[in-house]
Amino acid sequence: MWFDPPSPLASRVLTRMPDRFRRLERSEWADGNRAGAAVDSFLEGPCYDTAGRLHVVDIPYGRIFRIDGDTWTLLAEYDGWPNGLKVLPDGMLLAADYRRGLMRIDPASGAATPLLQTVMSESFKGLNDLTLHRDGSVLFTDQGQTGLQDPSGRVWRRHPDGRLDKLLTTGPSPNGLVLNSAETHLYVAMTRSCEVWRFFLRDDAVVAKAQCFARVPAGTSGPDGLAMDRHDRLYICNPGHGCVWVVDARGKPLYRIDSCAGRMVTNCALAPDGRSLVMTESESGTILICEVPTP
Repeated sequence: MWFDPPSPLASRVLTRMPDRFRRLERSEWADGNRAGAAVDSFLEGPCYDTAGRLHVVDIPYGRIFRIDGDTWTLLAEYDGWPNGLKVLPDGMLLAADYRRGLMRIDPASGAATPLLQTVMSESFKGLNDLTLHRDGSVLFTDQGQTGLQDPSGRVWRRHPDGRLDKLLTTGPSPNGLVLNSAETHLYVAMTRSCEVWRFFLRDDAVVAKAQCFARVPAGTSGPDGLAMDRHDRLYICNPGHGCVWVVDARGKPLYRIDSCAGRMVTNCALAPDGRSLVMTESESGTILICEVPTP
């Protein structure tokens, strides 16, 4: 390291999935991702709506929850594995679903409708996460089972008119992704190479000089979900080390937010106050929170 060690910050429990929603079962998802162990939930995709209510997904059971205070409401349950989640301007939910592609979910009725399932009749490897651009486009990662053994993960952009751009095809497990505050550059977590890549977004979809912006320490799992605050500080979830790393706009490490629950810190989002970070700790089905100092 060429920098001073990042300062530690403590997290606390914001809320925990109620026991009535937990299902301790072995599933096809668990066979492929948790070595066959039975799991009662696996939370991901935290995001807020305009009313300040938190939403999360439960991947193995195809569920979407809304959390208001300590009240959990099941909005939808369908035959999919939703991972990334965002609230669209019209109030609908958009999920990056490993099994079914991009899915629109109506929070009022719970109906889940496919938006994009194939490209030229070819299935995706397995979508992981997504982020929204103010121009109406959707950027999403196509991770599948890629890694150092097969660095062929992809990053896509879907325009409002349905056009698709294939931005990256050489990712060693592209996972979380986020835009800077100006929405000119995209940051993508590459889980199996323990890196976060950064590149300029062009209208013509030409990607050049993609840069390794940050690295996390090697271990059992690399970077997962990402978030960006209004100061262009990047938040990097790292389930391999049970923490979230915070780096500044030039890639200098600032803080390490330690989990007060399990180690599986999978994804994060800034709360409406702009300085509190909420995190999904998937091992225990817990939502964590940390107030991050203002620069």
